[in-house]
Amino acid sequence: MTQPVSPPRDSTGKVPSAAEPPAWRAVLFRADVRTMSLLGVLAVLVLIGGITKPDQFLDTRNLQLVLTQASVIGVVTVGMTFVIISGGIDLSVGAIVALASVWATTVATQEYGFGGILFTAVLVGLGCGLVNGVLIAYGGMVPFIATLAMLASARGLALQITDGRTQIVTVDSVLDLGERDSYVLGIPPLVLVFAAVTVIGWLVLNRTTFGRRSVAVGGNAEAARLAGIDVRRQRLYLYLLSGLCCGIAAFLLIVLAGSGQNTNGNLYELDAIAAAIIGGTLLTGGRGTIVGSVLGVLIFTTITNIFALNNLQSDVQQIAKGAIIVAAVLVQRRTASTT
Repeated sequence: MTQPVSPPRDSTGKVPSAAEPPAWRAVLFRADVRTMSLLGVLAVLVLIGGITKPDQFLDTRNLQLVLTQASVIGVVTVGMTFVIISGGIDLSVGAIVALASVWATTVATQEYGFGGILFTAVLVGLGCGLVNGVLIAYGGMVPFIATLAMLASARGLALQITDGRTQIVTVDSVLDLGERDSYVLGIPPLVLVFAAVTVIGWLVLNRTTFGRRSVAVGGNAEAARLAGIDVRRQRLYLYLLSGLCCGIAAFLLIVLAGSGQNTNGNLYELDAIAAAIIGGTLLTGGRGTIVGSVLGVLIFTTITNIFALNNLQSDVQQIAKGAIIVAAVLVQRRTASTT
């Protein structure tokens, strides 16, 4: 009796189907529509800038400036994205950046050179994130209230440290990072740091257990707890991550401005939240992308640059940003209702 011949199988053990679509089509269908839309918006903004001020906007130095300015708030936004995905919020990021920048630029700290400034900025950011995390995860405080309290406290402490004065950086190795001689293939070092933080953030969110747990906590904290996730510890880690990003951003701001002052990071919390929202991160938690948040940062930074080059008033700029935020939230609600 003839034995039946088993169909050929691929390396994964599956039987290939004759009707299976080609690989390129599968990749195309997996493309994130929202990301493509954001890229389209960014392309339109670049086109507008190129039409209105071609000689200035498309200049290499101006494009480098746009990316450099996006780097500081971009690093903050990466941390904010993780917090919002988990169902939280952090209103203190701007104040933490200010506190870290002034603490890292005191005369005593600058005596330790480059390493002392960087270490202090990161340590202050982590310390503030730890306080936020403990109050929220183990103290049972609402994230809005806890981070609002941190905002006020950090701003007050930053003002006390500086006594309202600007602290000038005198460490040459720090200032040199902002000079054109330190550019790598025409790319400013601050942009490279921003790119590295973005890549690491994407990998952590999409390729690690930590990222999956963050999404699970934001989607349904009780279900995550029943699944064995330590929700309180996860939230603590997320606010530590946000604080770490603020510390890194504070150091980048020190390099960019060459000083530390208590007004640094003003309204960073609003810019970071807005960038995350238009990037597709749900305020209710459970969904978000690092790539979308970064594109949101680039869109807002490009808008600011175009307005500045065309000598348009800042109030019009704020109105435009507000309209973009409202449109993004409405799109989110419509998308959520149809899924």
